[in-house]
Amino acid sequence: MFKRALQTPGLKVVFGTDAVAGAHGRNAEELVCRVQAGGQRPIDAITSATSLGAAALHMGDQIGSIAPGFQADLVAVPGDATKDITTLRHVAFVMKGGKVYRNDK
Repeated sequence: MFKRALQTPGLKVVFGTDAVAGAHGRNAEELVCRVQAGGQRPIDAITSATSLGAAALHMGDQIGSIAPGFQADLVAVPGDATKDITTLRHVAFVMKGGKVYRNDK
């Protein structure tokens, strides 16, 4: 069904979940699955979880893009996720509201 949805002209496939607490922190796996099994382009999977998600929540003027005046919420990975979606599994740091959070264990 997902592959059929991707072929529907003009359809916006937004990332979301009804996951339970046990799935918390595993969102990258859904994006990897969309690309590897579902055939979605990596940039489209990332966009579905960022700017399309923000727009769906009517918050596209505050979050979902890197732009002046937007909340500085970022996830940094060591590589180019638009070429290799699996780099999303290796978070280097998270920035929330402009503050960097690291887990350098």
